[in-house]
Amino acid sequence: MELRHLRYFCAVAENQGFSRTARALHISQSAISEQISSLEKELDVPLLIRGHPKVALTPHGEIFLREAKKVLRDADHAVEMARRSVRGEIGTLTIGFFTGGTGTFVPAMIRSFRNQYPGVRISLVDMVPTVQSEALMNGTIDVAFTRPLDPPFHQHLRSELLYLDPLIAVLPKDHRLAKGPVDIRDLAGERFVLCARETSSAVFDKIISLCSEAGFSPDIVTTSRVWSSVVMLVQAGEGIALLPSNLQQRGARDLAFCQLKSAAAGIGLMMAWHPNRLGPIQKAFLDLVRKNRPRSK
Repeated sequence: MELRHLRYFCAVAENQGFSRTARALHISQSAISEQISSLEKELDVPLLIRGHPKVALTPHGEIFLREAKKVLRDADHAVEMARRSVRGEIGTLTIGFFTGGTGTFVPAMIRSFRNQYPGVRISLVDMVPTVQSEALMNGTIDVAFTRPLDPPFHQHLRSELLYLDPLIAVLPKDHRLAKGPVDIRDLAGERFVLCARETSSAVFDKIISLCSEAGFSPDIVTTSRVWSSVVMLVQAGEGIALLPSNLQQRGARDLAFCQLKSAAAGIGLMMAWHPNRLGPIQKAFLDLVRKNRPRSK
């Protein structure tokens, strides 16, 4: 039994005859009659009472018609769902992000994608950049908003720069440089509080590089795995910090968040994915982000 047998049977029942059905389907009357006879033979059940000018359903045919319509509806639904899947309209999308690193842009993109593709179930996973790369490799997440990729992940994954997030100096309010902007060279004698390299190697390495270019190696007194703890340590008088601007706490009255004079003092927010796991949903999301990415930050 094939779906066409069911479609022909339903059409004959609705049109109450072979000739009207033949005209509607643009198929010869004899071909339709042969298909229905074949269906009855396969079922070993009489479905139609063939009369003139109309064809009627047997009691068995009425039951079969109800069930056949259900099958056809399910088949049509399956086809539509498959086509929607190809278009990226249904399915799942798991997005990795890290606290404090996405600003307002990433939440806006996720909200916009939800509105455009309500059939896609989105899952958000908070993980530090180093873990995001591993998650992309093993398929735990589909897309990551992360920092520049470290070796060897940059050889296997793909990424695009969304914008540069400026680094800022986090200083006690009474610090001599608190009015800013700050020249990195003036921080040479300061005690530094940094976020641990295993949390964000890109930011850690960027700070070390900026200090090196300014002619000194930072005096790192302590590190923390959590950005908020870095700010707290500055508040406690442990030292000063350099953080991405997204992490500044405007309500912290005892701290000053100062711009850096160096034009190179920025860290990229990247969109990353695995090229071998790039399906229609992922492509649709990447295209949305590309279309709306900020020109500058």
